[in-house]
Amino acid sequence: MDALLNFSEYIIQTLLSLIVWVVVAYAVLSWLIAFQVVNLRNQFVYRASRFLDSVVTPLLAPFRRILPSFGGMDFSPIILFILIGGVQRYLIPPLFAWLHGLVGGPGVT
Repeated sequence: MDALLNFSEYIIQTLLSLIVWVVVAYAVLSWLIAFQVVNLRNQFVYRASRFLDSVVTPLLAPFRRILPSFGGMDFSPIILFILIGGVQRYLIPPLFAWLHGLVGGPGVT
């Protein structure tokens, strides 16, 4: 049971890290498009942009509704990064320590 809990924690941590990287890729691609380094006429860029937009927009939408407009600057990814970092550092380790304690795993005294 201990190995299953460790694997579950690893999967959750990895998925949260993957979300961060997808948001970073979304931001970088949006800047490249905005500064006309790449354009959406390129089929690969268009498909990558659509994919990233469909993944990231639902994650950022709640923060965009709450945050006021800052003259075209979007600070919602920063809030998402802070939230994910907090979850990874302060919520997941105690949760899995508690679960290990329930099943009698390592670290239980």
